[in-house]
Amino acid sequence: MKKIFSILYLFITAQLYAQPNCQAYKYFGEDLKYEACTVAEKRNGHYQFSKEYQIALDEALAIDSTFAFAYKAKSTAYLKSGDFITWKALIDKAVHFNPKENLDYRGWCRFQFFNDYEGAIKDIELLDSLVDYDIGHCQNGFYHLQIARALCYKCLGQNEKAISIILEQFNDPAHYAGLFDYLHLGVLYLETEQYQKAIDVFKKQEQENDIAENRYYIALAYKEVKNKKDYLENLKLAFKKYNEGIRLLDPYVEQKDKIYLSQIEKELELAKIL
Repeated sequence: MKKIFSILYLFITAQLYAQPNCQAYKYFGEDLKYEACTVAEKRNGHYQFSKEYQIALDEALAIDSTFAFAYKAKSTAYLKSGDFITWKALIDKAVHFNPKENLDYRGWCRFQFFNDYEGAIKDIELLDSLVDYDIGHCQNGFYHLQIARALCYKCLGQNEKAISIILEQFNDPAHYAGLFDYLHLGVLYLETEQYQKAIDVFKKQEQENDIAENRYYIALAYKEVKNKKDYLENLKLAFKKYNEGIRLLDPYVEQKDKIYLSQIEKELELAKIL
């Protein structure tokens, strides 16, 4: 499963930065976009932050100011460098000229980097209304966009709605469980005091990707149902996995439902007096 998601991550990341098929523009008679697209290819082999990379895209936009791909490609360097104002201006233009191919990226970035949950929901739901096909996954490949939308509602305090969105997505025959889908659903059940459902879902997460967070939260669920044996056992496993690095880890942001070693240690101390 981890190997599958590593491949998926690389595929989706490649798609994010991939050059469009210039010949497709020519085929459909979009001569300006064809010309802009071929000029944009001059950026190949250059780093996103380099002058050559940005100039190639500027030249493409000078030919066709509606070439959405160029705006999106330019925006990425500004996002990575922390110039969020310039990123937003550029990605907004990309969305304006081609919403179907850019709302997913803007929506995910709003969720991942800016905690703009309402904005992310708006983008994801708008995309869903514009297309008649599956809206797909976020840029890092870890979440289907509907799962990301559910997490946005959770962060806005609407846990029941978040649960319903996840369950609806799970009922889609085309959906496959992500690395953390069951973890987040289990935490939602835990937070809404549906402890047995939480335990059942955490067990499913164990089969998909058994990380420290999963063991920690299932321990809390066992604590609530007065099962001290499984409570202690899972706390110890959470501690072990955390120290082995088997946990939520994102180099850019703090992931939802992430835990810290201090939380496990505090709970272990509490367990001694129960």
